[in-house]
Amino acid sequence: MIATSSRIIRISAAVSVAATLSLASVTAAFASTPKAKKDSASAALVPDAYKNGLKVATDASYPPDEMVNAKGKIIGFDKELMDAIAITLGIKAKTQNVTFDNIIPGIAAKKFHVGNSSFTDTPARQKKVTFVDYFQAGEAFYTKSSTQNTPTSLQKLCGSSVAVESGTVEETDANAQKAKCAASKPLRVDSYSTQTDADLAVKSGHDVVGFADSQVAGYIVAQSKGVFKLSGKPFGVAPYGIATARTQDGKKLAKAIQSALRVLVKNGVYKSILTKYGVQDGALKANQIVINGGK
Repeated sequence: MIATSSRIIRISAAVSVAATLSLASVTAAFASTPKAKKDSASAALVPDAYKNGLKVATDASYPPDEMVNAKGKIIGFDKELMDAIAITLGIKAKTQNVTFDNIIPGIAAKKFHVGNSSFTDTPARQKKVTFVDYFQAGEAFYTKSSTQNTPTSLQKLCGSSVAVESGTVEETDANAQKAKCAASKPLRVDSYSTQTDADLAVKSGHDVVGFADSQVAGYIVAQSKGVFKLSGKPFGVAPYGIATARTQDGKKLAKAIQSALRVLVKNGVYKSILTKYGVQDGALKANQIVINGGK
């Protein structure tokens, strides 16, 4: 399973090869995984308004980025990365499960301090929030394994139906393509409040195509036990951003988060978290962790 800890994999493999592995070796293997710790320089950048902790919003229906496990706990690489950022800043972070298209309005309404939910950093969103870029991903299609005529581009969606999560870049792109399709080959775009609902729509046959971020589509297919398959190759690679308010404090918080992320890249925690969830191909370099919007 993609979400299995890399350190556990290493230890389990070692045990299977040599049952006599010493306790000292096991301890060393666990210790080799880098841990987040407070960075004084980054912590000094946190505005007083957030010293008591961060209210973080995420839509936990988008695995492996954010999801709810069997115990009802929010997990995923976004969640672990946000927790590591908070530790680096010397503050607490409390993550709430919020429907995706309510997160940015919630930041504007001061319900949440941070939006951490696989937000593609776009110019339109930059008018509403400040972004700290931290990852990059493309878009991808998936269908039922039995589907014959699978799309490989936006243009080839015409004449079909597509399931998307409300408020996503995929919804925007699908609707833009819908307007370009000929009347003889219309495209139906069905928007759902969660990615889980979109998946069910494809599985049930209500929609032919699912459309999500590339690593999410890959995870959906991998976990489907053969029900789904990927269609075409990823396209439209763009950065993800952690969102903060456009206020002065929100902009200062973005600078603190940027500093913490760069520390996590340097000390190896960032790479460790991404690798644990199998999304390391989307990693950014420290100089690519930039702030956009909020001006």
